[in-house]
Amino acid sequence: MTDKRAKAIIQAKAKAAARKAQTPKVTPPSIQPVGARGLLREALEDIRAVRRADPAARSQLEVVLAYPGLHAVWLHRIAHQMWNDGQWLRARLLSHVGRHYTGIEIHPGAQIGRRVFIDHGMGIVIGETAVVGDDCLIYAGVVLGGTSLARTKRHPTLGKGVTVGSNACILGDLRIGDGARVGSGSVVIKDVAEGATVVGIPGRVVSQQKRCGTLGVPDLDHAALPDPIQRIVKDLLGQIERLCGRVESLEKLLDLSPEELDEMLKRHELQDDVDPKLVAAKKDS
Repeated sequence: MTDKRAKAIIQAKAKAAARKAQTPKVTPPSIQPVGARGLLREALEDIRAVRRADPAARSQLEVVLAYPGLHAVWLHRIAHQMWNDGQWLRARLLSHVGRHYTGIEIHPGAQIGRRVFIDHGMGIVIGETAVVGDDCLIYAGVVLGGTSLARTKRHPTLGKGVTVGSNACILGDLRIGDGARVGSGSVVIKDVAEGATVVGIPGRVVSQQKRCGTLGVPDLDHAALPDPIQRIVKDLLGQIERLCGRVESLEKLLDLSPEELDEMLKRHELQDDVDPKLVAAKKDS
């Protein structure tokens, strides 16, 4: 093996290691329990997850009867089992019935973890190869969509405890790290590190911090997100205020009115006239 080829191999390995290090940590969904008891235990978990994440839920009976997000998840689990058994048409038909009944479209091939809560849910679309980790919280209008026509992994993968705000779009084979937050109306087209907060179009990371509480507890404070545009405008206003103060100090030092200073700037006479005045003002002070 030549030195040039060995060097190229080393560089390729280094780049692969760097990419792996930058890959967000994503906890895969828990294995679904089997048997009637397992399904019952999982259903009870889902009911508790709804009551934990929605203060409007008054009773377990209300949750069972009046929460379309819960119905969509339950119907999906049946359709997903059919899909895995090769009953693709039946699975799609059951998924279509669930879409008509709940307003939530989940492809039967998608993987949904345990204790996932879909709040309100109208208009949600989850694609075939999407993966949603345990304890995720998803609001109305969210799209986990694909950007490729190839029959490969083309939809997002959400880690454990991810919160996705209403009308957010996550497009492509992306990885959303554990505990990340996606602001309402955001369009995410790049991987998101664990614990990061993403807002805007396209989505940009505006904060990077670990969750203070337990990762499995839904983050109901998702509305308190930083506004990068507001921060930029605030910084610009502060800079303008400081510049105005410096110009005002210069006018006082040279004993010029704002109009006189503006007129001198227009005539390009400022340098020749100001230098002697500035020197004299400094001597007097």
